[in-house]
Amino acid sequence: MKKTIRVIESVKDQEQLWVENEVVCEEKSNSSAHHVTVDPSIEYQEWMGFGGAFTEAAAYSLSQVSSSHREDIVKAYFNKNTGLGYTLGRTHIHSCDFALGNYTYVEDGDTSLDSFSIERERELVIPFIKDAVKEAKEELTLLSSPWSPPAWMKTNGEMNHGGKLKPEFRDVWANYYVKYIEAMEQEGIPIWGVSIQNEPAAKQVWDSCLYTAEEERDFIKDHLGPTFEKNGLQDKKIVIWDHNRDIIVERAETVLSDPDAAKYVWGTGNHWYVSEEFENLGIVHEKFPDKHLLFTEGCIEGGVQLGAWHTGERYARNIIGDMNNWLEGFIDWNLVLNEEGGPNHVGNYCDAPIIVDTKEDQVHYNSSYYMIGHFSKYIKPLAKRVHLDSNVEGLSMTAFKNKDNSTVMVVLNESEEEKSFTINMEGTSADVVVKPRSIATYIM
Repeated sequence: MKKTIRVIESVKDQEQLWVENEVVCEEKSNSSAHHVTVDPSIEYQEWMGFGGAFTEAAAYSLSQVSSSHREDIVKAYFNKNTGLGYTLGRTHIHSCDFALGNYTYVEDGDTSLDSFSIERERELVIPFIKDAVKEAKEELTLLSSPWSPPAWMKTNGEMNHGGKLKPEFRDVWANYYVKYIEAMEQEGIPIWGVSIQNEPAAKQVWDSCLYTAEEERDFIKDHLGPTFEKNGLQDKKIVIWDHNRDIIVERAETVLSDPDAAKYVWGTGNHWYVSEEFENLGIVHEKFPDKHLLFTEGCIEGGVQLGAWHTGERYARNIIGDMNNWLEGFIDWNLVLNEEGGPNHVGNYCDAPIIVDTKEDQVHYNSSYYMIGHFSKYIKPLAKRVHLDSNVEGLSMTAFKNKDNSTVMVVLNESEEEKSFTINMEGTSADVVVKPRSIATYIM
């Protein structure tokens, strides 16, 4: 019986995606002109998994469709057999732009935080997370991020339009994270870690707060890190930056070169806006190999683009580019949005892999949903990236070895040309053809 490679393929303008086939392997290596050689004996980083953000907007959008659609969507993301098998998630600590408005968990001026309550999250967000956990059949690895401190803690006196955390409230703000983690865990939802600030270099018209690299460093080493230790939360992971790749190296260097700050930091978070300089993640890894890299947000900006193929290609290209530069996990932005690409309290509409039409009670699965599936359904948590050598131009590709020793290679072809090559691995070879504007997953 000849050995075969399982192939899952999705092609632009074809109605059916995730089409399964197989190719036959020859019991020899082939030195054809175009080849990709996979060496599972050379291993790199361990993979954490894939996930998305449990925003209030996502939870609200789900509440606006029928219960059967809601159930289908939760399965589509979190079921390990039929869905994407998500195991990661992200929450916002009080409001973000994809909330129904600005809100906090305390009364104005309450420096004791005695009024702290996450009652608002119990309505929409927490039930969504609990449904996801039930479907995934395991606790999710949840990263929690603030978009802004309460207005009264800030220099500009509002949650939107940037501003900074006032120095006199740094300890109060550090205790706020503790209160949030404890409150969520009282609801039966463990928080894996926090980032210091969503997009600390961006003054946005929505919830935002500016930190220089030095301010982020000092907040960690003088306030948040010690506060976590004092409250028995030293096992919680702290993620820095949580912003774009363009200046990730300088930001990481400032914090991680300081041993008093670095001892509290698990790793660096990145977003995909502005820059596709994937190599910058590799530079951060080379400089700080004991620290980790996590993709914490990315989406298609500018509203819903139903049926678009390039949006999914952006997902696949970014996932591959970051994976090949030591990324360890991928957290998408909103899990679900409505027909406008909201709700968003400042009209910053975006796309999501799953869109619900709340007026017609319909569900739309975008190309990005299927593209993510080419990775998340087959590259499992604890997989290791393995060495891949290619002389085929015009393709993006990566390879991982799962704990069951299956090797998974994902190949993206964004060109209008068909690409043929030979896969070589461990003394066997197989000839494959990658169609124009397609993505293929090979399981060996």
